[in-house]
Amino acid sequence: MLEISERTKNLGTENAFVVLKEVNELIRKGKSIMNFCIGQPDFDTPDYIKEGAIKAIREGKTGYTPSPGIPELREAVAEYFSETRGIDVKPEWVVVACGAKPFIGYTILSVTDYGMGQKVVYPNPGFPIYESLIRAYGAVPVPIPLRESKGFSIDVDYLEKLIDNKTRLLILNSPHNPTGSVLDKETLEQIADIVKRYDNLWVFSDEVYSRMVYDGEFISIASIDGMLERTIIVDGVSKTYAMTGWRIGFAANPLLAEHLSRWVTNTESCAPHPNQYAALTALTGPQDDTRRMVETFRRRRDIIVDGLNSIEGIKCLKPRGAFYVWPNVTEACRIVGAKDSEEFRTRLLYDAGVAVLSDIHFGHKNVGEGEHLRFSYAASEETIREGLRRIKAFIEENRV
Repeated sequence: MLEISERTKNLGTENAFVVLKEVNELIRKGKSIMNFCIGQPDFDTPDYIKEGAIKAIREGKTGYTPSPGIPELREAVAEYFSETRGIDVKPEWVVVACGAKPFIGYTILSVTDYGMGQKVVYPNPGFPIYESLIRAYGAVPVPIPLRESKGFSIDVDYLEKLIDNKTRLLILNSPHNPTGSVLDKETLEQIADIVKRYDNLWVFSDEVYSRMVYDGEFISIASIDGMLERTIIVDGVSKTYAMTGWRIGFAANPLLAEHLSRWVTNTESCAPHPNQYAALTALTGPQDDTRRMVETFRRRRDIIVDGLNSIEGIKCLKPRGAFYVWPNVTEACRIVGAKDSEEFRTRLLYDAGVAVLSDIHFGHKNVGEGEHLRFSYAASEETIREGLRRIKAFIEENRV
């Protein structure tokens, strides 16, 4: 019998796409769905960026590029990182890939060895691919719980107890998916103090929502004294410029760049040539579209947070960044007789026509934290208001 590897059988997934398939099937059947499940801007890529790609295609820039990316883009990314993080990043430290996501795997592969018991600490709840790839590549996943009582920030005292000489990588994500929390400078400094005690501990700083901070300011841990060499800074154009399908991300680190580049060579060869020019155009062109998009997200955040908090059984902290909210629906589940957030999510989809994700789509439930859902407010104000109306009506009409 032909066998599938255990590694593949146990490989995780990104459930937003699984639920999206479910949503699209219902829509094809004629059901009205208010969709809050997919994490991508509901804006089109700005025209000037499209023109950058078209120009590149017309000029014949359609072949292979150097694995780490075209020099012009690496220079632009270095300047972008330097300006937005307050650090000095060199172009040779930069590697470009097919989105930011591949760098999760490339980094794990670069700093851990398979089956050696080396640990990777990652946020829980968190982007599900972190844990999936940690397991697939033979490291030991160690979740750090993000608790509502701490605003879904990292509990530094708890982190200190998790890290030991077997820990090779700490994954940070700020602004955070799915909670929208943002790590402040004091917390980052405390985390850095712990990390610097260990000679062989790297930090993967997932900063793809760095331009989407609504309260306070974005700070990269790479800007903390002594952290630049051991931090892999990761960002991309997907969220900031509404370019999810263009698949261009980038990472920077002075020590790992050449190794990340070899992983690119071994897997994707290089990021798509014309798309790299589109990303170059995005970074070096006018930023007005991005500013308008972020301001739109700020307004939507306020609408959805206020609306959720007005519904009986739902409590929602106001996120400081990204475009997600992570409301506590423990009481709402009790009111309608749902055993957990996943049953509540399913009933909202099929009975109320509202598509969201549940906490089990973002890792393990943290003990004592209750039930949560994730809403992406990358949706129109009309969709948000109608979704809130439907949720309120569903709870009122389904009391047990």
